Amino acid sequence: MITMKPYVYLNAAMTADGKIATKDSSLKISGEDDLIRVHQIRKDVDAIMVGINTVIIDDPKLTIHKIDAEKSDNPIRVIIDSNGRIPPTSRLLNDDAAKTIVVIAEDAPQENIEKLEGICDIIIAGKGHVNLKVALEILYEKYNVKSILLEGGSTLNFSMFKEHLIDKLSICIGSKILGGCESKTLVDGEGFNASECVDLKISDVKKIDDDILIEYDVVY
Repeated sequence: MITMKPYVYLNAAMTADGKIATKDSSLKISGEDDLIRVHQIRKDVDAIMVGINTVIIDDPKLTIHKIDAEKSDNPIRVIIDSNGRIPPTSRLLNDDAAKTIVVIAEDAPQENIEKLEGICDIIIAGKGHVNLKVALEILYEKYNVKSILLEGGSTLNFSMFKEHLIDKLSICIGSKILGGCESKTLVDGEGFNASECVDLKISDVKKIDDDILIEYDVVY
């Protein structure tokens, strides 16, 4: 049986030395014009996906606010959260700007699940940790999500690449150097061995303000 999944577009901004955040906080890297570009992508996709660490550290709204948009233009917000750790006070769970879906593993603590019931949709996929392939299949089939903007952190990005779930990669390289061996890179996780590296094919390069935008098609 052939299963379908959404088209996944990973967008990120990183410094010239490949960092996307410090060890424990986010970092403003790209300029205003790039942020406008990202919000246009948000308007064009069905869902936006982040990991739980992004929610805990940044408490984002994940809505469209850099360009003109109606409330109905906001994409579905999808949070990958194996153990259901998302704080009930998160802005994502306390507004009606867009539907929020929290994806958890089947053995997430029951008390965490109970805190989420009634305030967001819950998808159960995988045991121990979220099965990303199953989660995307459910999003496609149940919620009609055909396209996803992935604004993941380094761990979620690695997991999505590992499962061959990312179709397009867009990186805005900011004119900054951060350094730090514990700073977050675009893709961390356990890493691949030399024969498993993900191949990329450049599809576009352009200058945005003082930054460089590179777009890639992902080759598996």
